[in-house]
Amino acid sequence: MKPTPFQPETDIAPTSFERRHCEMAASLKDAGLEWTPHVGCFVWDRDRHIGVNSPFPERIYFILNLGHFVRLLGSVEDVRKKLIWVPTWHQARTLCWSMGVKDEEVFQAFITEKPRPGDELITLYRMLLEALQEA
Repeated sequence: MKPTPFQPETDIAPTSFERRHCEMAASLKDAGLEWTPHVGCFVWDRDRHIGVNSPFPERIYFILNLGHFVRLLGSVEDVRKKLIWVPTWHQARTLCWSMGVKDEEVFQAFITEKPRPGDELITLYRMLLEALQEA
């Protein structure tokens, strides 16, 4: 069966990953965010290691079968090194909680910033980046 690509003009994205989210995710990786590749994660192939076209914009892929990514890239460690994890809102919120970002700070940021779609995730990424830099 031939894959049907995501159509950004007509399809509603499952999560709002835009270039700005990818760049912030790369900053999180550079700052030392730990990640073990697993099913259920979105990843960005910034450096075009994967020869197969992504069904999502910006070369975003969803890990539905980790073995497939291992076959393409070599090992789980290669997946971790070559791809950039782009945490979902839930994953980012869970990371904030586990890294000691106070719930009140998160809620206050959402109230004061009046976010557009995708802005809440950028806010969480910013908070994670600050937590990583303070660690």
